[in-house]
Amino acid sequence: MRLTPVAGLFAAALAATPALAQIVVSGNDGKRTLIGGVNTLLREARPDTVAVLDLNGAEPRLVAEIPVPHSVVGPPQSVAVTPDERLALATSAERLDPNDPSKTVPDNRLSVIDLRANPPRVVRTLEVGLGPSGVGINPAGTLALVANRNAGTVSVIRLDGMEASVVGTVTIGPATTGTSAAVFTADGRHALVTRDNDSIVSVLRVDGNTVTKLDRDMTAGVRPYGASPSPRGGWAVVGNVGRSANNTGDRDTVSLIDLSREPFRVVDTVAVGSTTEGVMASPDGRHAVAVVHNGSSRPNDDPLRARAAIVLIRVEEGRMRVVGEARIGDWAQGMAFSRNGRTLLVGNMADRTIGVYEIGEDGIRDTNRRIELSSGPAALATGFWPR
Repeated sequence: MRLTPVAGLFAAALAATPALAQIVVSGNDGKRTLIGGVNTLLREARPDTVAVLDLNGAEPRLVAEIPVPHSVVGPPQSVAVTPDERLALATSAERLDPNDPSKTVPDNRLSVIDLRANPPRVVRTLEVGLGPSGVGINPAGTLALVANRNAGTVSVIRLDGMEASVVGTVTIGPATTGTSAAVFTADGRHALVTRDNDSIVSVLRVDGNTVTKLDRDMTAGVRPYGASPSPRGGWAVVGNVGRSANNTGDRDTVSLIDLSREPFRVVDTVAVGSTTEGVMASPDGRHAVAVVHNGSSRPNDDPLRARAAIVLIRVEEGRMRVVGEARIGDWAQGMAFSRNGRTLLVGNMADRTIGVYEIGEDGIRDTNRRIELSSGPAALATGFWPR
């Protein structure tokens, strides 16, 4: 367990004034890293962890890092935080094979973490579908959805205070569908599910604890992977990882979905770079950001290797345009905005660091500040929804 000296003070402040707190939760994989451009399972694996970061001060700081099962497999949306910042959820898509620790097998665990405990702690472990990857929580903080990547399903989780329970399963398609991300719209009445194996985005209807799949499947791009709705409503972005997650060198895309009227539809697509690993909408509904690998996980002498980047996209009147770009570390994954949208955190899986970036009206700047973790950050999340 890694705990900073400010953890006790932070926990007390969070319990006393939750509306003022700004935290980010990072899900970290200790089993994998890049060696010579190859995704490698470590012989001496570090513990998987969840880290809690405080954004209240002038600079983001690490508060605690605790052991929690997690995985870099799937889109970097495998952690989620309730809007009151009381609980975090973390999926575990794979685990070490108990019969052969040089291999992994699909997992089925969802960890429920009490963020107000000092230090934070896992209070419940739920069994969901095989290969749980993306997880999303609704704006009311009463329901969560887990995309089960090896099952072709979405698990429905009821949240009530500190309680969490599985209350349903929605079949999206065959086990080979590749259900990746599951995100709620800003009004909580619908959810989007990306399917990277058959290049479809499905729409779910949400009525209380009842979640049903609508007969509305959208085509965004090749292998839609991550997804993020604007907290202000009206639109969502989907990152299309491309023909292969192995960085083919081709330029991949981000698509814009119009959520202002039903049926939802894809209205614009913009090229951003090779292998769009993750996307995130800004709190003010004016921008989106995308992580692109650009072949950065290939060997150093590979002709298709380039520098990974974070791309800033302006969203306006149903259209997108790229307005800024900054370099990031190899095998970068998740992103998280501060509430005012001016600070962006980006997880660098290979470096085991979180980079800090500044967002302007039409630009992005690397502050060169890095937060070190004991394991590689595979996903980032906040509890932000407008209140």
